[in-house]
Amino acid sequence: MIAHIQGRLVEKTPTEVIIECNGVGYHINISLHTYSLLPDSENLKLFTFLQIREDAHTLYGFVEKQERELFKLLLSVSGVGASIARTMLSSLAPQHIIQAIASNDIGTMQSMKGIGAKTAQRIILDLKEKVLKVYNLDEVSIVESNTNKDEALSALEVLGFVRKSAEKVIDKIIRDTPNASVEDLIKQALKNL
Repeated sequence: MIAHIQGRLVEKTPTEVIIECNGVGYHINISLHTYSLLPDSENLKLFTFLQIREDAHTLYGFVEKQERELFKLLLSVSGVGASIARTMLSSLAPQHIIQAIASNDIGTMQSMKGIGAKTAQRIILDLKEKVLKVYNLDEVSIVESNTNKDEALSALEVLGFVRKSAEKVIDKIIRDTPNASVEDLIKQALKNL
């Protein structure tokens, strides 16, 4: 219904902005990703999505069209509401979410607040085909050592390390040595944690 709003940025916080357009101030909810992309200039254009519910009409704004389209795709999944979709887009850049969906990366999906195993699986199941088609991806360059990464992460969790910090360390190790075995990943991670 409202495709975009262009006007003067009156107020901004990490979760919302107010844009004045022809004397009307529009309260627009945003993700942290959009917040990080907001320009310093006063004039602003946001692509919007209007959610109409029985109890509220809520505007969501995005600097990039791609983020808005991903938001709409996430809303199409049963059990994913606007607040969860916005939290996901605040946790990871849209490109990382698309990559995680396309490569069946349940671990990355679950690393986001509010996403459990079932929701992560449902998102991947419902959106994988759409994501591959919409973003012209060929079965995506899946990180080959995904199973190695998962096994190493599980082992580190058993050893008492926090998954998120362990995952960052392991991702760095995989970037440096893509063919590292599970044992190598764990050994190198233990040195860096």
